[in-house]
Amino acid sequence: MQLPWLACVVLILNLLTATSVAGNDFRFASYYGDHMVLQKAPERAVLWGYGTENSTVVVVLHGLSIAREYSSHVSEGVWRVMLGPVKAGGPYKVTAVQMGINTTVVTLSDVLFGDVWLCGGQSNMAFTVSQMYNSSAELDMVHKFPNVRVFQASLETSAVELMDLSRVDVPWSVPTAALIGGGDFTHFSAVCWVFGRLLHQALGYPVGLVESCWGGTPVEAWSSSRPLHSCGVPQTPDSFLGSLPLSGGPQQNSVLWNAMIHPLLNMTITGAIWYQGEANAGHNRDLYNCTFPGMIKDWRMAFHQGSWGQTAPDFPFGFVQLSTYQKGPVDDGFPEIRWHQTADVGYAPSERLPRTFMAVAMDLPDAHSAWGSIHPRYKEEVSFRLSLGARAVAYGDKQVAHQGPFPSAVDVEDTYLMVTYDQNISATFSKDIFEICCSIEQTPCDSAAKFWMPVPMVPQGPSSVAVGLGSCRREHVASLRYAWRDWPCDFKACPIYSSDQVLPAPPFFRHLGH
Repeated sequence: MQLPWLACVVLILNLLTATSVAGNDFRFASYYGDHMVLQKAPERAVLWGYGTENSTVVVVLHGLSIAREYSSHVSEGVWRVMLGPVKAGGPYKVTAVQMGINTTVVTLSDVLFGDVWLCGGQSNMAFTVSQMYNSSAELDMVHKFPNVRVFQASLETSAVELMDLSRVDVPWSVPTAALIGGGDFTHFSAVCWVFGRLLHQALGYPVGLVESCWGGTPVEAWSSSRPLHSCGVPQTPDSFLGSLPLSGGPQQNSVLWNAMIHPLLNMTITGAIWYQGEANAGHNRDLYNCTFPGMIKDWRMAFHQGSWGQTAPDFPFGFVQLSTYQKGPVDDGFPEIRWHQTADVGYAPSERLPRTFMAVAMDLPDAHSAWGSIHPRYKEEVSFRLSLGARAVAYGDKQVAHQGPFPSAVDVEDTYLMVTYDQNISATFSKDIFEICCSIEQTPCDSAAKFWMPVPMVPQGPSSVAVGLGSCRREHVASLRYAWRDWPCDFKACPIYSSDQVLPAPPFFRHLGH
């Protein structure tokens, strides 16, 4: 039975035109609009906006068998409602009515319900579809995926936490080739788009993609003060700000959290993907094994609270392990960040990084990228690997393999090390992909130790490889590492992959007991 006051609202809506727009004091927040995707059931979407103080706002969801209504009182200029759970699909229409002497209405049309994913990071996330390999084929089929909707926040900084986005670069939109294939590092993110497109193809229902990223930025800029304080992060030094192309603004602690993440907290999301770390190879590198897991934990807490408990407190978080930058003997910046991205465990998910998934990318170098080798163009493969992780971790598909081989045991024999992996492998000979640290004092070596030496590796059985000891005596072998350099192999040519040759083994580092 329709409530009397709802009948009044419906009558008002019938009297007003569908295009009625309120005055400046009544509107939705910046990231709601026509063509948007709201989080589907069982979670509930949160809607909010601005209104006249002490007025009543009624939000009506049209398109179900019976229209649903939700009311809110405007307090401190803001109203907020939480919709009931809605199954995936659409389109629906959402109408907000501010009751009063001058009744005002705002209507949002072509609204879908599905899964909402946030895409963050620095320039390799901002890298657009038009820049990636195979861009023409990707853009040619964009029109086939009208239910993969896109939204992009503008590049903004703030010294304080903002309630709403200051500006929007791409409002919620149905994808077109022109929109998805914008100019370099503009719109739309290749990793975000292809990831969402692949998920949509696997799931069969709408996917909403929210891009909020900025090139050349460290993890500290995307983090609130909470994890930074917990990890002992110092104030952003002027020397670091001056060393980056975008000096002075977006690299400072918390300024992007404040302006580009905090405003989104009321949004109910399924999960997030992340491509960042290059800027930390030379900045607070040794803290990244704390700051990155700390940021993930803090985002989870904040999104859960901001969405009235609708975003999961452990929402799935996927990330790209860094690809490559420089060939030859360079410092350990990239290898160490790769390791710290896993919280020094080597794989994801793990106890330190629960409900995470990782796309290994060190075997996707691109020496000829027009945007520099730090920006490889193989974003389709990166997105594919991320989508496997999402299907396995976020959606619980146990038939999807998403992790490359990782050592389950290292046995020290008289003249070699036997490395056994947690799955069957496809392995090829390498003369130097493994290194051992030879220490007469028998003390574990860190990555900066001077006693690392490359040693040969040969396949040994379906899940094992034998690693030589070189000139090191058995009792002096202190530590072992794999693929511990910036550019460890050529394109898809690392020595160890899953048995189907799809997923590369990630780098690893292990101290060996005697």
